[in-house]
Amino acid sequence: MRGERREEGNRKKAGGEGVKSEGRGGFRDLRVWQRAKILAVAIYKLTEEGRLAKDFGLRDQMQRAAVSVCSNIAEGDERGSDRESVRFFYIAKGSLAELITQLEIARDIEFISDQQLHPLEDECIQIGNMLGALIKARS
Repeated sequence: MRGERREEGNRKKAGGEGVKSEGRGGFRDLRVWQRAKILAVAIYKLTEEGRLAKDFGLRDQMQRAAVSVCSNIAEGDERGSDRESVRFFYIAKGSLAELITQLEIARDIEFISDQQLHPLEDECIQIGNMLGALIKARS
């Protein structure tokens, strides 16, 4: 019982902007997971169009990195200890860095425009900040 209360307290502290929201419970209530899932869907939509759709290597890497972010947040939140959770949250942050790199490469080779890059890159940075707050709260 004490561990449950401590974890709930950590979730409330984990983001000044609030990491938990009302909902079904578990990882689905984490705002950072919700935003990461929306990002993954946006990446899938982006990679279905233009020259990027034909570059199977880069397209698949971007999709895998985006899915890895929300998947690792979910897996981390479901782990039995804060220590294990934090490990998965760090993996999610690493996947965000991969995705930003891939987005910048896609822009540099003119597969996407600056107008497509910037909002996605900004969202990656914001999700990374939320993950940083969650990591700090669970550490």
